[in-house]
Amino acid sequence: MSTLHATTLTLDQVVDTARYPLSEPESDEGRALVSRARRDLETLGCTVLPDFIHPALREELREECSALAPRAHFDVETVNVYNIAVDTDLPADHPGRTAFERGNAFVARDRIPADSLISRLYSERAFQQFVARCFRLPQLHELADPLSGLVLNVVEPGKEHPWHFDTNEFTVSMLTQDAQSGGVFEYCPNIRSAQDEHFDDVRDVLHGRGERLVHRLPLRPGDLQLFKGRYALHRVSPVHGEVARHSAIFAYSERPGVIGSVARTRQLFGRVCPEHLAAEDRAVRSDRLLD
Repeated sequence: MSTLHATTLTLDQVVDTARYPLSEPESDEGRALVSRARRDLETLGCTVLPDFIHPALREELREECSALAPRAHFDVETVNVYNIAVDTDLPADHPGRTAFERGNAFVARDRIPADSLISRLYSERAFQQFVARCFRLPQLHELADPLSGLVLNVVEPGKEHPWHFDTNEFTVSMLTQDAQSGGVFEYCPNIRSAQDEHFDDVRDVLHGRGERLVHRLPLRPGDLQLFKGRYALHRVSPVHGEVARHSAIFAYSERPGVIGSVARTRQLFGRVCPEHLAAEDRAVRSDRLLD
């Protein structure tokens, strides 16, 4: 996309604002939209806004992100659901002992052009305010992290993004290209809380005994997904066929200045920046969960 094209696009041209009136939050339609999203998040831990991106830009969104995908950091690694070292000393039946191969890859923010559609949306103030209202937050801030604020998640055929928990309490994402088959988003809403890890339930899901806890979410390119990923175990199932699955992840925080840890950043992107090293000693945890 050319810079000229991006700078001339209005919010109404990027988002289907006839259906999602982001700039009119006090309208009847705007209130109803936020109310519905809040209800879904409270009861299901997730809400989907179908066809959020304007239909006229859906193919451009797919092509743009497809062109970015080769910039991802590809490195298959052995992980567990808590993203802690797999050789950590844990009890024999602990779910953290179950290992997976994480084959998905991420395009870091500094490799995503500022004039791209997903960058345009990520920095759009009306979009940020809308997301904050849906999550019942007074405001949101873009991450100060130079790599993880906005990323493209790439799952190539034969790979998967295995079961895991997010480090953020909430996640905002958008499918930009679907797989030919597989690549289904599966999640277990509220399987744990800030006070209780519920290891038994997590273990059941990992060992195939937790079907009662698993929800499967049909998504299409251009759909916006709001999700409480800190307390929901979730994954993208193995991708099959010849087409990779791509999704943009918009990372925000309730407080300004948030930067990811050195270990997690190096795991996801294969590198760190001076900002990560400088922020390492200032990191503050919001809960006592394993991770």
